[in-house]
Amino acid sequence: MATVNLSDYKPLNITNADEFSIGIVFSEWNDFVTYNLRDAALEILEKEGVKRENIRLFEVPGAFELNYAAMQLCKERKYDAVIAIGCVIRGETPHFDYVCSAVAQGIKDCNILTDTPTIFCLLTDDNKEQSIARSGGNLGNKGVEAAVTALRMIDFKKNLSDKKGNIGFGHS
Repeated sequence: MATVNLSDYKPLNITNADEFSIGIVFSEWNDFVTYNLRDAALEILEKEGVKRENIRLFEVPGAFELNYAAMQLCKERKYDAVIAIGCVIRGETPHFDYVCSAVAQGIKDCNILTDTPTIFCLLTDDNKEQSIARSGGNLGNKGVEAAVTALRMIDFKKNLSDKKGNIGFGHS
């Protein structure tokens, strides 16, 4: 199966992005990575027309706390999408596996238990070099991908609720 690298950003040309409200929750742990992811997501959202005042940033201590914060934002029902940004780098103990699994399950729960698309932007790398490569290095920036995914999921939900049946940008 071929995959699309959304880090190779192409404008989506959204006509009503200025009406979108997006919450971004990001971890301060491994901030040399998470801040790059956050900043790239912000840049894309603004390029697509989301007003800066409609993007709220929330910092949490670590990746594990992303679940609580994302769920609280979803429960508020103020956001068209929530982006959860974090980075876990493998260490010498199984802690990595527990945290990564818990965050994946927590973000999945946000998507299943609420009506707010919640975007999983958690890097789960073996070392710092891999994280740097995926947060603005030679493998792109997963923050870009998270922003594009959020916008596409907002569009999906909008088209679904409009019962238009034509999912995708440019359909009316």
